[in-house]
Amino acid sequence: MDANTWLWILAGFLAALFLGTGVLKLTRSRDEIIAEGLTWAEDYSEPQLRALGWTEVLGAVGLVVPPLVGFGIVTPVAATCLTLLTAGALVVHVRRREFLPDAVRTIALIVMCVVLAYWRFGPEAF
Repeated sequence: MDANTWLWILAGFLAALFLGTGVLKLTRSRDEIIAEGLTWAEDYSEPQLRALGWTEVLGAVGLVVPPLVGFGIVTPVAATCLTLLTAGALVVHVRRREFLPDAVRTIALIVMCVVLAYWRFGPEAF
């Protein structure tokens, strides 16, 4: 499998994941999110959760749609922005002592976003 193919798979996976979590934050109330076990949401207001949701949805769209219409440079920028957003989530999890599985899962997301950004900025740019 060539690099471009696995980068598209990675971008699609990340887009699906961030789209799902973003839609969750946009369609559920703060109390519903907390009740589902996402207790970190206790630290945020409803408008802050909505802002996070929109950021994740826009980032997900930025990973896959722009290269399809000829603006491929947006993909590594979106991956970089999602890396920063996810790094903020890591800080929240560590501060709340939510190491397993939350912090570990967040580190994995950061690594995937960094890999996508690196390869799309460099060796496999559009």
